[in-house]
Amino acid sequence: MENFTIWSLMIDISIISGLLLAGTILRAKVRWIQSLFLPASMIAGFLGLAFGPSGVDILPFSEQISNYPALLIAVIFGAIPIGAAKVQLSEVFHRVRDMFSYSIILTLSMWGSGVLFALLILNPIFKDLPNGFGLILGAGFLGGHGTAAAIGEGLTHAGWEEAMDLGMTSATVGILVAVLGGLFLIKRSTENGHTKFISSFKDLPSELRSGLMPASKRFSMGQETVSSNSIDPLVLHLAIIAFLIGISYWATNMLTELIPAVSIPLFSVAFILGLVFQGISRKLKADKYIDGRVMERIGGTATDFLVAFGIASINITVVMDYALPLLLLFAFGTLWAYLLFRFVGPNVFRDFWLEKSIFGWGWSTGTVAMGLALLRIVDPELKSKTPEDYALGYVGVAPVDIIIVTFAPILFALGFTWVIPIVLLLGAAVIIVIYKKAGWWGQGNKENTLS
Repeated sequence: MENFTIWSLMIDISIISGLLLAGTILRAKVRWIQSLFLPASMIAGFLGLAFGPSGVDILPFSEQISNYPALLIAVIFGAIPIGAAKVQLSEVFHRVRDMFSYSIILTLSMWGSGVLFALLILNPIFKDLPNGFGLILGAGFLGGHGTAAAIGEGLTHAGWEEAMDLGMTSATVGILVAVLGGLFLIKRSTENGHTKFISSFKDLPSELRSGLMPASKRFSMGQETVSSNSIDPLVLHLAIIAFLIGISYWATNMLTELIPAVSIPLFSVAFILGLVFQGISRKLKADKYIDGRVMERIGGTATDFLVAFGIASINITVVMDYALPLLLLFAFGTLWAYLLFRFVGPNVFRDFWLEKSIFGWGWSTGTVAMGLALLRIVDPELKSKTPEDYALGYVGVAPVDIIIVTFAPILFALGFTWVIPIVLLLGAAVIIVIYKKAGWWGQGNKENTLS
C-alpha cells in the first residue's frame, strides 16, 4: 500500500468534490436523470465507480478511499444530538404515537426479516455465506450509506472484510429501489385517487426535478451565534464536531484495549459523547450559541461525501462474488418493504396514510432524505406534518437503531446470530398486537386500502 499523505487526502477530496459538482450539473440539466430523482452525491459516486479503480481507472484516488466512510459516519452520528431542540417525552408519545410505532415496526422487521431470510433460505443454499449476511439488507436499505458504513466497520472488525463493499452496494441499490419503486407507487396511488394534495406528476415544482432552488423559495442555512471578531461561527461548529470525533477516536481505542473481545464502533461512541456534550452545554446554558441547523448542515455535508466515497470505493470483484445471494436478498427486501407499505401503513395511520406511508417506503428502502423527496412529490407543502411527526418519533427510534447497529455485529462475531431475528421480529409483533388490543389497528381512513 502507498504511503498516505496529506496530499493524498487533498487529491481524494478534490476529485470527489469535482464529481459532486458534476453530479449537481447533471441533475440540473439532464432530463432523464431528473426523472430518476437521484441525489447529486449518488451520481458522483457512480461516476467515481465508473472512472475510478474499479472501473476504467483514470481517476487517481488513493488506496485509502475505502476508509473515509467509517470516519464520515462518526461525524454524522456525532452531530445528531448537538444543537438539537429539547423535546418532552410526553409530547413525543402523545402526538406522534402512530409515526413512532410505524417507524419501530419498520426498523425491527426490516433488520430482523433480512437476517431470518438469509439464515433460513440463503445460508443453506450458499454454504460459504457468513451467518450475518442478512444484516446487509437492513444496513443498506433501512440505514443508507451511513449505516452501511457503520455495520461494515463492525463486521470487518468481526472478521468479515467484504462487508463494507456489500453494505455500500446494498445502500446504493436501496436508493434505486426507493426512487424507482416510490415513483411507481405514487403514480399508481394518484391514478387510484389515494393522494390528498396532488392529482398527477405535472403538479411537481421545478426544484424537485432540477435540484435548484428558485430565489423565492430559498431560506437560511443557519444563524450566526457568535461574533466573527472572536471566531467565525462556522469554525466554532466545525471545531465542536472535530473535537468530539478526536475524543471519540481516543475513547474507542481505550475501550478496545480494555475489552479486546468486543469491537465498539467509533460512530456509537461519537453519538454518546455528542449526547454528553449537548447535556453539559445545556446545563451551562451554552447551547443557545450552538445552531442546530448549522450542525445539521455539517452532518448533511458528511453524508454527501460519505455517499459519494462509499459508492466510488465499492469493490466490484467482491460484489460479483456475492452477486446471486445479493440479488435474492434485495428482491426479498423490496417485497418486504412493499408489504409494510401495503398492510401496515394503512392500518397504523389515521390521517394522510398514503403520504406518511410513502415517506416510510422511502426511508425503509433508501434514506430519510429519499423519504422526504418522495413525500414532497405527494405533499409539496408538507401539510401532512410528516417530517415533524418523524422528527419527534425518532427521539424514541434512535436508541433502538443505535443498539441494533452497535450490537448486531457483536452478536454475529460471538455466534449468536439467531438472537437478532428472534428478538427484533418478536418486538415488531408485540407492537402490532398492542395496537390491535387497544383497538387502534385499522381505525384510520375508510379508504385505507389500495386498489
